[in-house]
Amino acid sequence: MVLTLASALVPATILLDAIIGDPVYRFHPIRLMGQAIVWIEQKIFAWGWNTRMGGVILVLAMMALFVLPVWFVHEKLWALSPWAGFAWDLFWTTHCLALRDLVKHVYRIARAVRARDIPRARQACSMLVGRDTEPMDGPACCRAGIESLSENLTDGVISPLFWLVLLGVPGMVAFKVASTLDSMVGYKSERYLFFGWAGARLDDVMNYLPARITWILTVLAALVLPGYSARKTIRIGLRQHARVPGPNSGWSETAFAGALGVRIAGPIWKNGVLVNEIWLGSPSDHANATPRDISRAVTLSVVCVLFFAILALPFWMG
Repeated sequence: MVLTLASALVPATILLDAIIGDPVYRFHPIRLMGQAIVWIEQKIFAWGWNTRMGGVILVLAMMALFVLPVWFVHEKLWALSPWAGFAWDLFWTTHCLALRDLVKHVYRIARAVRARDIPRARQACSMLVGRDTEPMDGPACCRAGIESLSENLTDGVISPLFWLVLLGVPGMVAFKVASTLDSMVGYKSERYLFFGWAGARLDDVMNYLPARITWILTVLAALVLPGYSARKTIRIGLRQHARVPGPNSGWSETAFAGALGVRIAGPIWKNGVLVNEIWLGSPSDHANATPRDISRAVTLSVVCVLFFAILALPFWMG
């Protein structure tokens, strides 16, 4: 196998994300996706189509608005100049990957807890999780950081890379459309119970295989990293993944709990209501997560991504 310009896209994307992360600016493509969703949603609701069919129309409109132009320009630029096509593709792929930014967020929690600044740790947690942070102490903040890192490893890293390898840049952008739809209209609230169904189900479908791949990658990473448990990763993942609502996020969360030997989740409050008392992980493991556990979780995430790149080598170089 020879590394061509096209096949260099996957490693270049991972490397560029590791170096500069996801840039923040007004016309960021994912921000534009969010603005487009709001605008189209308003139009559909004004027409009285706040139904499942209206949600399907929203999904189709977003795919037409983002995926088709990305694919069209991709084809034209690669025909004109491979370097221009590569630059176009790299622009989109680096905006669809979020490992460095995710790591930065969880390290903010770790630094605050290490400095015993719990209010600052809670504030950092509030940027990652949708739960009440006031009742959270240091270990609870660290657990939330590990949970968020493990869940978003699938949604923000492995899934985009999976669809990039499988269907190219248009596939990766299609996944980000689905993910953004789920985060904005996928709630089971009165407004979105039916309207958000299509976006939420599409996100579930597109994350289905990557979520289970993340569990397998965590097993492999735990095998090579000293102090991690591959056996617990397998056992806890198989036995407890269904404890987490939804078909996908439980796989990576339970995998991390097993690999790290730390219990996560536990009491979670939302709007003053206790919504979770279930723990993930081995009952024999401790629940007093520390900043060191966050650092170990980051190491686990990075190795998982490296394993993905290696195992997917025949596909992205094919």
